[in-house]
Amino acid sequence: MIYHASTLSIAVFAAFVASVLVLSFWLASRAKSASGYFAAHGHVGWFVNGIAFAGDYLSAASFLGICGMIAFYGYDGFLYSIGYLSGWIVALFVIAEPVKKLGKFTLADALNAKFDSRAIKLVAAISTLVISLFYLVPQMVGAGALVKPLLGLPHWAGVVMVGATVTVIVATGGMVSTTWVQFIKGTLLVIICAFVVGLILQRGFSVPQVAIESSEVQTIMKGTTGTIVNGEILSPENQLDSKLRWKHGVGFGSVAVLPGGAISTGPLGPLAYIKTFSESTITTWRKGSDASGATTFTPVQRTGKDLLLPGSSPTFKGVRSDSLFAKLDFLSLMLALFLGTASLPHILIRYYTVKDAAAARKSTVVGIGAIGIFYMLTLYLGIGAMTSGALDPTDSNMSAPLLAQTFGQGIFAVISAVAFTTVLGTVSGLIMAGAGAVAHDLIKDYFAIKLTDLQQVRAGKLAAIGLGAAAIVLGIFFEKMNVTFLVGWAFNVAASANLPALVMLLFWKRTTKAGVISAMSVGLLASLAWILASADTLEKVFGYSAIDATASALVPFSQPAIVTVPLGFVVLITVSLLGKRPQVVHGDRGG
Repeated sequence: MIYHASTLSIAVFAAFVASVLVLSFWLASRAKSASGYFAAHGHVGWFVNGIAFAGDYLSAASFLGICGMIAFYGYDGFLYSIGYLSGWIVALFVIAEPVKKLGKFTLADALNAKFDSRAIKLVAAISTLVISLFYLVPQMVGAGALVKPLLGLPHWAGVVMVGATVTVIVATGGMVSTTWVQFIKGTLLVIICAFVVGLILQRGFSVPQVAIESSEVQTIMKGTTGTIVNGEILSPENQLDSKLRWKHGVGFGSVAVLPGGAISTGPLGPLAYIKTFSESTITTWRKGSDASGATTFTPVQRTGKDLLLPGSSPTFKGVRSDSLFAKLDFLSLMLALFLGTASLPHILIRYYTVKDAAAARKSTVVGIGAIGIFYMLTLYLGIGAMTSGALDPTDSNMSAPLLAQTFGQGIFAVISAVAFTTVLGTVSGLIMAGAGAVAHDLIKDYFAIKLTDLQQVRAGKLAAIGLGAAAIVLGIFFEKMNVTFLVGWAFNVAASANLPALVMLLFWKRTTKAGVISAMSVGLLASLAWILASADTLEKVFGYSAIDATASALVPFSQPAIVTVPLGFVVLITVSLLGKRPQVVHGDRGG
């Protein structure tokens, strides 16, 4: 069966989760003080921190979402990889060293270092919490998607398991255990994915013995008694068995024609693999619906060369569109990915775990190297999934694990468990950032509640529990959305709310307290309002039809960064110039 829990899968999964929890409890003794809990005492080595950067950053969106987008649409999914990686250039050359010098525990520390303003603390804490929740949602969705094939459990069970496990990690060991979980996760993810790519290259391409006719339509719908394929009930609810194939026995995702009419290629090198794919014809799938409302999938043959060009997916259709707004939507998303990385709170707080600015720079370089290697691997994983005959057309997020399954149950079990650990590492970083915002920025600094070191740690742990519960609820609610698409929202909000204030604070001496507060507030609210008013949100969150969503949308395109990031800079500069010259003070609790 496509989704079938095996004893091996359960054993590997249990071993991974148990190891993570044991590590967290073992490291808990190192996180008794506020410095230990929120910043690992600043004693993390630069190499470990660099790999932990990769473990924190390579989320469910990177592994599940990007591979799924490449498997379904080709090069468009890889555009996300390019955008995610390019954002680290901003982090390396603009943000890393200054943020390390200014901050202590949280993003608010850096933004408030020159002003000591309660209002900045409040706005920065709210921004951190909003961005963290936006980013938490796709991680939890990815967790639910993984549990279905790995353990045979429903989506909500996976979400609850991740939420509970991560809450234990953060509430026991804080940043110390979070760092080592992310380090192990980042290392394993790159190694395992490289191994699978090796298997993909060794297998090469092959053409199924029976061709798929473009006139045939596969109808799939969820009934109250199970999954129905072409009118036949196949399996219990939430499971798709081996009959989720065409009547000829050919699976979803295959090569229709190889160069020179060959049947198979045999092993291929990395460059030869891409070249052969570009010269082949691939059977892809167009999603639709019939008169009864059932979902249909119609085979569409496309050249590999076309699939290696941008513009195939709904997300990036603007690349090939004549519409100005469609092109602006694409450019806006790329801008958000480029600028959002250096603005994500859970990434920025990693700079406080190393001893000095030089270590912050070195760890960023290591992180870029590890992340870059992984993103190159995603292209091969996505193409391998596209041609493996193992795609689940109803869930793009499962492309990579189902690809691994074609190489044997053992590989599937390991890569699914590593993917689950991927979710754990990123979620723990996000909850860590949120816990710091609540305990350190809001309770201790904004509300000026005097806390001992131990009480501040306890407040952080309670905040982590609350954020974990919120993440579980949101992960269940957004089950059907592609995780990469959801992460795009988080990057838009982060870039709009945080980047203008960070950059201008670091490089413009006229920046004032009021300018920082205004820019962050306007950027946060404007980006959220734009997203909520967009056609994508109306269709994919509120259930509008595509036509009604387009007609009802209050904004001309869905990605706000191209408007809201410049707006943040304009607001900060205008408010700062209209106000008094900044006076750097210390100990002033006003603001």
